[in-house]
Amino acid sequence: MGRQARDLPDDLAARLAARVRAGEFAPGARLPSERDLSAEYAVSRPVVREALSHLKSAGLVEARAGSGVYVTAKAEDRAFRLHPVDLEQDESLAQVMELLMAVEVAAARSAAVHRTEADLKHIRRELLGMEYAIASDRLGDDEDFAFHQAIVAATHNPYFVSLCSHLDYGVRRVIRVTRSNTRYHMSEMQDAVQCEHRAIYNAIAASDAEGAARAAGVHLQNAVKRLYKVRDSGA
Repeated sequence: MGRQARDLPDDLAARLAARVRAGEFAPGARLPSERDLSAEYAVSRPVVREALSHLKSAGLVEARAGSGVYVTAKAEDRAFRLHPVDLEQDESLAQVMELLMAVEVAAARSAAVHRTEADLKHIRRELLGMEYAIASDRLGDDEDFAFHQAIVAATHNPYFVSLCSHLDYGVRRVIRVTRSNTRYHMSEMQDAVQCEHRAIYNAIAASDAEGAARAAGVHLQNAVKRLYKVRDSGA
């Protein structure tokens, strides 16, 4: 069995744990069935079973005979929480972007080192999806979200996956709501954003770890400038 196949249960467990810790599945809530999780994540049911076994060992979920798998009350105590992000406050915005900068720059660097050809195809598919969405006069925010998720997945590091999944569910979603205004009020920004995304992809494709880190850093620094510009314009 190859490294990527061995990592699948760990990767899936990290993703599900992040969703639990982010509050998407509250204590007492029933997780989707093995069949549904298998379809959602495009993995086999044995992979799902092993991932759920990891969550049980961590005390995040419990199996109830004939009923399914449920989130335990302990999961709430183990949740990783961030203070709400106030995008109207410069300090709050600067602090959350500092966190995203540290995590995403490191993820891009790691992806350039550890990505497989399959990972690269996945990242490129999401990049092209963004371009198609924009050409179709759509915002492309879901595709943007998927692009960054694909990069994190390419690290093959379940701890990156877990942390970034939480950020994606919480902080990043708040920021993406603000960024959505750029399409309607500052559409010229879209070309610049796509150039930044292509620079990240090209560096990862070239296995250029430092280049990928720099490109991700530039992208996030410019994202901050765009956020300030949209916010301060009253958009």
